[in-house]
Parts: sequence; structure tokens; C-alpha cells
Amino acid sequence: MPTLSEISLGFRSAYLDHAHLTAQLKSWAEHFPGVCRLRSLAKTPEGRDVWLLVIGADPDRVRPAAWVDGNIHAAELAGSSVALSIAEDVLRLHLEPDAVDLPAPLAERLRDVLFYVVPRISPDGAECILRTGRSLRSVPRDARVERGQPRWIPGDVDGDGRALAMRVQDPGGELVEAREFPGLLVERTLEDEGPFYKLYPEGTIEHFDGKRVPSPFFLGDNPIDLNRNFPWSWAPAHEQVGAGPFPSSEPESRAILEYATAHPEIFAWLSLHTFGGVLIRPLGHAPDAKMDPEDLAIFRQLEAWMTEHTGYPTVSGHDEFLYEPDKPLKGDLTDYAYNQRGAIAYVVELWDLFKRLGMERPPKFVQYYERVSRADLVKLAWWDKDENDGRSFPPWTAFQHPQLGRVELGGVDPRVGIWNPPLHELAPICESQAAVFLRVAALAPRLRVTKIERKSLPGGFVRVEVCVHNDGYLGSYGLPSAKKLDFNEPVYAVARVDGCELADPGQAHQVLGHLDGWGHGLHTGQNLPAYPGTRGTTNAAWATYLVRGTGALDLRIGSSRAGFITARVAL
Repeated sequence: MPTLSEISLGFRSAYLDHAHLTAQLKSWAEHFPGVCRLRSLAKTPEGRDVWLLVIGADPDRVRPAAWVDGNIHAAELAGSSVALSIAEDVLRLHLEPDAVDLPAPLAERLRDVLFYVVPRISPDGAECILRTGRSLRSVPRDARVERGQPRWIPGDVDGDGRALAMRVQDPGGELVEAREFPGLLVERTLEDEGPFYKLYPEGTIEHFDGKRVPSPFFLGDNPIDLNRNFPWSWAPAHEQVGAGPFPSSEPESRAILEYATAHPEIFAWLSLHTFGGVLIRPLGHAPDAKMDPEDLAIFRQLEAWMTEHTGYPTVSGHDEFLYEPDKPLKGDLTDYAYNQRGAIAYVVELWDLFKRLGMERPPKFVQYYERVSRADLVKLAWWDKDENDGRSFPPWTAFQHPQLGRVELGGVDPRVGIWNPPLHELAPICESQAAVFLRVAALAPRLRVTKIERKSLPGGFVRVEVCVHNDGYLGSYGLPSAKKLDFNEPVYAVARVDGCELADPGQAHQVLGHLDGWGHGLHTGQNLPAYPGTRGTTNAAWATYLVRGTGALDLRIGSSRAGFITARVAL
């Protein structure tokens, strides 16, 4: 059997195309069938598989599961690399335990958790970005029927295989070349002498009248943003840009919904994006005062791990990551995972470009994106030249455009260095994010049969009492707020007799109720010994049976979220 390192295709230092990503996943599944399964969630319109890898000992056995996804936005390739790295680290826990640098209790706990890893939600989009570099939000398709307005269609106009940027001299242009870095376009000021430029995506204009140039729009030719296509608080496109014609209209988002609905055991959900260097947590639609306080305490524990292992801050989606004031995002995947699936759901925007530029943190984190100054851009360009092989700011090349005449092509290629971290910095990001998420996964509830008592009674009866404990951090329900969800049933026990009989057949099915975990998050006052005491035995329950005869009781105990365990009681 090969080692994991021997069959790695280098995703910790490169951004894999679909063929190589598929080869990596298939290699794991073929070499290690005892701990992983590979399946396709969906086929994209261009015929690519949206892969899901299931990892865990006995991967077909249902128990609490942690979900990881990446690359829902086409250009955010680092998410795929981090998702694959988490998958590899989990495989190493099972296959090469001596090579794992984790505390023994944590490693032992993780071996009993399932992992569902979807490294690339938008394979068509990622392939388009990798192949051409063109501007693309999520998926490269457009099924709209309203096609009469002039608009930009990004594409390779000079035949060099890339579709980057295009600048046109214009006395009313908003941009000018930076004196400190020739070729770099920065915001024009009153003191600048010119020449001045308009900046457009490389491509052509559909329905061009020869005079008026439309403003480019990031969803202009591909109106779907998969991360606005989920059903939680979905709103139509005139209210939420990128929403799609209806919730889960796209095969990629619909496949995720179908799988998540069929797998209520998913209690943790990480979505990997770029860029910014921040963890974004619920709530997305309301301030923390409206959040379940017990949920918030658990997210504080997550925040502590994120700070310790990555240095990234943690922010509320509502309080610090709204693009427009008082206008929450609609149809977001993480909002769906938290509000409808009851998961510890969060987004990580990988790659702390703002820290690299030395920017001071603004009052709200999202303001970083709008406060990049002219001096910051110059600093970025020099860093790109010195440390990133000049990938982000290639030279401009003159070209005779069929519609606009003389233009210059090139100039901006944000794929590696802006949208995603430089290749030599990818591995530490993979390692640190895995360190955090493995700890989140270790919060899983875990059911155990801890005691079986038998007592002989008159008439040949035996009373059997079975004690079930939850020795996990979280309760059998996962997040406290998830108890309200219809699918989040209480723990129950089902008994089947083998050679004996139940005095009351109705005892065969017993509802035991939800079982609390031992964890409670951070900053809840539990450490203060002013009034000593903890919860009672709310983490345990008893199932009782009155049995006659010899044989055995076969028990199956659990719930849709906590998973199931079995026990055989000989009589």
C-alpha cells in the first residue's frame, strides 16, 4: 500500500485542474477503500462531476459527520486545496497515525467522526478560470432569455489563451499609471497629468452600437452566483444579485441540498472562500442579540481556535460583512447550513492580503475591500514582482480591437496573488485551517452503552436495564438551537429478540430523549466557582426491558443526528 505522500498530486503547492483533482480523489478511494468512498453529487452542464469524498473507518456506518466544501466561486481555487488537505489529514489519522501531530484524545475522537469533503462545488467555473483567467463569479453559463441589452462578453480576443484585462486611453478615464510602478493602474487624482484610462475585461461587447460602451458587471454574462441560490431567505435577482431564477435552480446547489437533507448527521459545516483572512459566522441576517446564546458560546470556542492557529479574526456576518448596510445576503450556503440544517456553519475567506499590505483594520471588516489605497496597490505590485514572479501584474500588450480600435491587453491577472495566495504560501494556510477544522469536528456527540444490568425476577423474567451515555462535547442534537428542527429527533432504542420474548412488545421501541454533551463553549461563567455545580446526568438515559426466556436482545440506539450504535445483551 502506498503512503499518502507517494500518491499526492501536490495540491498544497498548486491549484489543480479538474482532471488532476479527480485523479487525486480516485487514487485515495482506490488505494484506501476501507476508509473512504467517492461519489458524484452531480454532473455539471459541461459534463464534470461534483465530487464528494466520504472519509472514516467503516465509511458506510452512519454517525456524526463534518462537511467541508470549497470553490463555490470560480476563482477561489485555494478552497479546493485546503479541502483536499483536510481530507488528506483525516486519511492520515486512520492510515498513518504515528505521523499525526495531534493530542491523543483529539486524534482518538476524530477517528469516530465521518467527513464529507466536496473540494470543488463549481468545477466548470474553476476550469474556466484556470484555463483562461477571465473574470467569472461562479459558473460559465447563461440561460437567460432577456438578451437584448448591450453587455460585455469576456473572452480571449488576441488568441494567446488568456482573457485578462483591457485598457483604453480616454481623457475621462478614472485610472492612471502609478509613477512608482509603470503599468500599474491606480485611481486618478486632481494632480495627475495622464494619460488616463478606462479598464474593461478582455472581450467583446454584445449588441455594440459603435458608440456607447456599457459598464462591465461581475455577473454580466453569467448571472448565477451559486452562493445566492440556496433556499434560506432566498430572494429573486432584482433583490439579490446572482440569486438565479428560483432556489436551487442549478444542478450544483440542488445536489448539495438533496445530499444534506438525506444526511441529518452533518453537525459541522465549513465553506472555504477567498480572500481576506477572516472567519465569518452566523448570524447573517440579524445581530448577535438575536442569536441563541448557547450557540454563540460554541462559536466563541471556534473563534479562539481560529485566532490561535491562523491569526484570522472572527466576525458576525451581519455585523461586519454586509456589502450594503441593513441589506443581509440572501440564499447563502452557510446561512442554509446553520438555519435549516442546524450545523456549526462558517465561512473562511482564505489569504490575508490586507495584513500583507499592512492595512489598519477598519470599523467593519468588509470595509477592507473598499479602503485599499493607491499606496497599498503600489505596495502590492512591488510585492508581486519581488515575491510572486510578477503573476498579478503582467505587462500590457498593444492590440487592435475589432470594436474599440487600439487597446492594450494584459495588465491584471488576479488568479495567484490576489484572488488566491501565492503558491509558496499555500501549504501553511492548508495546515492551519485543517488544525482548526479538526478541532471543530471533534466536538461531535458520541453515544456509548456504558452499563448493562440484569436482574432475575419471579416467573422466569429478567429485567434488563441498559444505560446510554453521550460522552461527546455537543449534545445529541448538535448545536443547541438545532433542537427545534423537525428532523432532529431525540435518541431512541429499538430492541429485537433472538430466542427470548418481551413481556410487553411495546417496549421494543423506547424514546430516550436528547442527551446533553459535556461542552458549553466559552465565556459562559462555568469556570467561576462562586456557586459550584454542573448539570445532572442529562447526558445519560436508561432503556428498560422485561424479558422471558433465554437468548439475546439486539439493540440499535441513536438518532438521525447522533448516529446509531448497537449492542447485544445475552440472556
